[in-house]
Amino acid sequence: QLQLVESGGGSVQPGGSLRLSCVASEFTSDYYSIAWFRQAPGQEREGVSCISGRGGRIVYVDSVKGRFTISKDNAKNTFYLQMNNLKPEDTARYYCAHGTYCLPEFLRSDQFYDHWGQGTQVTVSS
Repeated sequence: QLQLVESGGGSVQPGGSLRLSCVASEFTSDYYSIAWFRQAPGQEREGVSCISGRGGRIVYVDSVKGRFTISKDNAKNTFYLQMNNLKPEDTARYYCAHGTYCLPEFLRSDQFYDHWGQGTQVTVSS
């Protein structure tokens, strides 16, 4: 069973940066993808970004374009989300998820993923 573990969350002031990591317990296939989702209290879980197994496709939602960068290190079974210029509305618990596709439509729903991490909290406040 694939296990995903997120880390790197914390509390930061607006304009600050954080780098989230998602470590997989085993090597993932090049034919699968990793997505980052987030969920704020009282809100539905929303997709943020994804990267294909081969790295050839990367998708960001409009609210994070130009601020967030997704990347991966296949040798370390690790995926990253570099978050710059953080805003209070970025406050949420962030999850990585393993799935088949990296397409914009698959960031609009959380039902297309077969493994999830426990999440890491990101809090942006003055």
